[in-house]
Amino acid sequence: MIKQKNTQRNVILVTLAVILCALVAAGCAEMNGQLSSQGLRQKKSKFSKDERMKWWRDARFGMFIHWGIYAVPAGTYKDKQIDGIGEWIMNNAHIPVEEYEQFAKQFNPVKFDADQWVQIAKNAGMKYIVITSKHHDGFCLWDSKFTDYDIIDATPFKRDVLAELAQSCKKHGIRLCFYHSIMDWHHPDAQGPFYQNYNDTSKSNPNFDRYVEYYLKGQLQELVQNYGPLGILWFDGEWVKDWSREMGWDMFGYVLSLQPDIIINNRVGKGRQGMRGLSESKEFAGDYGTPEQRIPPTGLPGVDWETCMTMNDTWGYKSYDHNWKSTEDLLRKLADIASKGGNFLLNVGPTAEGLIPKPSVDRLSAMGEWLKVNGESIYGTTASPIGKVLWGRCTAKAGRLYLHVFDWPADGKLNVPNLTNKVRKAHLLADKRHRPLPIKRIDENEIVITVPKDAPDSINTVIVLEMK
Repeated sequence: MIKQKNTQRNVILVTLAVILCALVAAGCAEMNGQLSSQGLRQKKSKFSKDERMKWWRDARFGMFIHWGIYAVPAGTYKDKQIDGIGEWIMNNAHIPVEEYEQFAKQFNPVKFDADQWVQIAKNAGMKYIVITSKHHDGFCLWDSKFTDYDIIDATPFKRDVLAELAQSCKKHGIRLCFYHSIMDWHHPDAQGPFYQNYNDTSKSNPNFDRYVEYYLKGQLQELVQNYGPLGILWFDGEWVKDWSREMGWDMFGYVLSLQPDIIINNRVGKGRQGMRGLSESKEFAGDYGTPEQRIPPTGLPGVDWETCMTMNDTWGYKSYDHNWKSTEDLLRKLADIASKGGNFLLNVGPTAEGLIPKPSVDRLSAMGEWLKVNGESIYGTTASPIGKVLWGRCTAKAGRLYLHVFDWPADGKLNVPNLTNKVRKAHLLADKRHRPLPIKRIDENEIVITVPKDAPDSINTVIVLEMK
């Protein structure tokens, strides 16, 4: 079994660092059983939440990357296709730790090109990348001093992909962010090894506190300080038995002490599973909610949120999963999410060779072409002020509404409800000459716009309303 690095010198140094950070955190937060998120943020960071969240709220569109040694089996174990998502094959196929470790020896992604990945995201109109630094299987995509179970020590590849991505993201103006699992099926002080069910939430590990203070915090310090500044630390795996609400608040403060302007998702905390930690009172550790594989029907009013979603049926690569969402579906989902005030984190699962699958690249390229023309209607927008519309969606900026028309009116008349403001002008966003479209007010709450007979864009034609 690949061992965690646990020399006496490392233990002493990291323990001292953790104690120091804990003392700083203790002096920066009021601990009264449960911390208020507002009080913690104000005391932990010199930046307000609005200052930290500004770039994220403007971005609206990001790339999720699930990549690790689970790309080697690619959904197949002992000649059997394993049900479930690709990155969970260790759990779903009940693979013992020592056996699963052998996939690391086969992980040699010689076709990996950080510039190519970042360029694919940039061409798609994405503003940030969130990659799995460590998933639940415990394998690390960087050269960690806390374990040999990483891409440098355990694989023939021996290149630090996070360092290469950090350099490429900086060059191309993309925010680099890391996903990091609280759960760890490989580390003996975490919840594993439970070969029959690594995801057994009823079992407790007596050494879990040691895992958190030494290993989890130590690795997070490496990620933030050696590969940053980061845009987001995107936590997951918070549902394990030993992770508590208080640990979530402590980790939230600890990460902010490492980088005061970083953003942290709500899965650092512990709460209702329905919204993955988003409580009824909207008081939760972390900065934003993370609905997975779904778009909330009315958004999450008053809360920052981000829908994360796969292009097919898996996050990590599965060679036989060809159930791809269409470009039309993905573009309309992007508009739907923006119209409700959310962000869209769309996933790719690269192969063990280091390539993003062509169906993903094709769809991202098409989305990027649409955004080159219509990006103004997505980036920096806020939720629709006119509610639901039958023909599509609506996004907004100061002085402008963007009407995303999915269903083009056959009679050439587009009715816009719930609009009491005076409209100065309507025009197609794609029309660089901004030729006005005729507007008629039906009553004090509704206007009708005369539009061309045929939709300029069959997926989503955007009409701009300039408001007075």
